Amino acid sequence: MRPLSVVALEDPWVRWDWVSDHVDDISLRLQEHVELTALTMAIGLVIALPLGVACYRFGRLYPAVLAVAGVIYSIPSLALFAFLIPYTGLSRATTLIPLVSYTLLILVRNVVAGFQGVSPEIVEAAEGMGYSPTGVLFRVQLPLALPAVMAGIRITAVTTIGLVTIASLIGEGGLGRFIVDGINRDFKTPLVVGTVLAVGLAVVVDTALSVTERLLSPWSRKRS
Repeated sequence: MRPLSVVALEDPWVRWDWVSDHVDDISLRLQEHVELTALTMAIGLVIALPLGVACYRFGRLYPAVLAVAGVIYSIPSLALFAFLIPYTGLSRATTLIPLVSYTLLILVRNVVAGFQGVSPEIVEAAEGMGYSPTGVLFRVQLPLALPAVMAGIRITAVTTIGLVTIASLIGEGGLGRFIVDGINRDFKTPLVVGTVLAVGLAVVVDTALSVTERLLSPWSRKRS
């Protein structure tokens, strides 16, 4: 039986020669991962913000929207990918539709919670000062609801970064390619590289969003 030290030398967790030989590929996959995440979040916000405002203003709409978003959120991603492939093929749309759908539950709920947290007296004061409904929405309610909305964005962004890794199973790029490759070849290095970069990306994005929230809502920081 070979000593453990010999086995560790022969089968290291990270082979740095492989990393140095694949710097361009690593950069490409990281860029693809960031692009898919950013596109998912952008589309999700474009849908969720007006939908959340509508749910806040028309209370009867809210339970129905939450129910539909909750059902979609409970569907495993691989099952949703498999359902869409016959219609959209192995395309980026097959990846984006489930990813965007998964963002809606958290984003809509946080948008509504943010607007519900705005004091009615503040809204009445703004209306008394002559603000139009649109002015009240964009200049009073949305800024005050921003901390709750940003909390939802942070949770959704981190979740999306994790889900994008699964997109490699249907031919899309991203860091998931390394994870799948490492599992298929029983080769630890790409598996470790893909996992560490995905976790690191999630930490960086969450930190950046936290800083952005503090910059956009200084009154909330002072109150804390």
